[in-house]
Amino acid sequence: MSAARLPAALAPWGGALSALSPELALALGPLLLRLDQLVGAREPVADGPGEPDGTGGIGRSGRPEQLLPAEWLLAEEHPDEFLRRFVDRELLYLAPEFRSTVTRGRTVVLVDAGPSQAGPGRLVQLAALLVLHRRAAARGSQLLVGVLGDPPGRWLAGEPADLLPSWLAARRPTEPTAEQVREATADLDAADRVWLLTSPRLADGLPGLPPGPAAGGPSGPPRVLATEVARWGPAGATHVTVRLGRTELELPLPAADIAVRALRGAEFRRNGPALVPTPADAVGPPGRAMPAFTTDATVLLTRGRHEGILLATDVRQSDHRHAAVTRTKAHRLNGQVIAAGRTGRRLFALHLHRGRVLRYVSGRQVGGAAEFAVDPAFLGLDATVAEVLASRPLLPLLRSGDDLLVPVAGRWRRIAPDSAVTDDGPVDRRAEGPHGFERFREPRLFERTPQRDAPQARHLVHAGGTAAWSEDGRHWTVWTRLGEERRLSFREKAWVAGLVHDGREPVLITWSPDSRMVRAIRYNSTRTLSRFSGGTAPPAVHPTEPLIASEFSPGRVVVGDATTGRIHHVIGSND
Repeated sequence: MSAARLPAALAPWGGALSALSPELALALGPLLLRLDQLVGAREPVADGPGEPDGTGGIGRSGRPEQLLPAEWLLAEEHPDEFLRRFVDRELLYLAPEFRSTVTRGRTVVLVDAGPSQAGPGRLVQLAALLVLHRRAAARGSQLLVGVLGDPPGRWLAGEPADLLPSWLAARRPTEPTAEQVREATADLDAADRVWLLTSPRLADGLPGLPPGPAAGGPSGPPRVLATEVARWGPAGATHVTVRLGRTELELPLPAADIAVRALRGAEFRRNGPALVPTPADAVGPPGRAMPAFTTDATVLLTRGRHEGILLATDVRQSDHRHAAVTRTKAHRLNGQVIAAGRTGRRLFALHLHRGRVLRYVSGRQVGGAAEFAVDPAFLGLDATVAEVLASRPLLPLLRSGDDLLVPVAGRWRRIAPDSAVTDDGPVDRRAEGPHGFERFREPRLFERTPQRDAPQARHLVHAGGTAAWSEDGRHWTVWTRLGEERRLSFREKAWVAGLVHDGREPVLITWSPDSRMVRAIRYNSTRTLSRFSGGTAPPAVHPTEPLIASEFSPGRVVVGDATTGRIHHVIGSND
């Protein structure tokens, strides 16, 4: 099942469903979507916009009254140019900011692993965990899963690929009690949102359950999702009744064969590529160039109009006062370009052609076998993975002695000059993001030993000898290359696209999927990089230089200074 054939309704679930096989993702789809609607009213993805808090910079989208005065003057003096800029999304708007005082607590899920929830009940729990995990991640909070009957304070956490196998292995021979629910919620924080996934028997015994203590427990009783079988067929249960509060729905279950395999863990997979290549929160027409800095060289690699075209542009800092239109060299390869990287004066690339992975070298040739050809299966490169990679930035291709290193399908692969492939270890789960592999999150590419709690942190970025880590994605601890500590934070829902340096000070580069604004976050200030905002994906940030590249319209890329927002180059190619 290829990624492109997934129903459009499941597109927003690409990241979560990558922990399941494509077959189980499709079979679970109807149950997943109905549960998401049911849960949505009680577990919103985002809080209200809050109170207006002035403007947060300049963007390329907004209402007419937010247009800059200069744009209205342009409309009066040069209406044709105004219309052209409107069509190309080049008009500038004031971007409003809002202040929210809502406390963001964790999402805590208590699961009933007793006999009454075996089979159909566990399938509903599986879908509910995916729903709640996605909503917690969208709010920037954490999902904790506790099994009723375990000692208080024992939690399962992490991404679905790591969380689901642990949850599935948690089976209890006896039914849980209301007292166990009370014990599990006693020590939770007041801001935590508590859910209980159980049977109607336990749910009906909870109305008198008091809230947690005022000093520490949650502010109210759990939200209870109760499940029981509604209809049976020749092969087993076909429908379940799900009750949440006063709402009761009858929902379909996956077919018996795929359901049994799921309950045995055979349909779970770890570190698989996301099933949907384009992020669900991308707004507007997707880019096709997908710029990337894959090595430390100041060479920006982009995709061409056709799958075999690789475009390379040297974007070293310009001495010009104005943006310069640079020359881009087009490398025409056979088949789909998978990975590429510039090392010294050579440009290496891997491309998939007629069932083989071939090597391309631009510059002085290298030694090795006369014919370099690799079986895609040795790289974990099947049809689904190749289709996903075609809609993402190029993978990095790194030199390690005479070998090549490339991260494919959650594993590092080492390719010798004679085409021999060996497994070189797993890709860190934090480096497999919804927009593809992100080298600045891979700990093995950090040239220093990570400091303090960085290796275990949920979020990690590094660049130029500096490492930054965070548990919630908004409050970051930074240990600089000079041995200094900084605290950086931001309020909006944003994705950290990279880390650069302004002199000796670290700067986080963030991209917001809602407003598509790019910002530079310092410990004492925030700068909106309006000229790099408006893209449908996060910008590319150089791993060692303060360079940033953004495709703000399909096929057109701007490159500049990530600390000042100044544009150095404008890249466009007929290829």
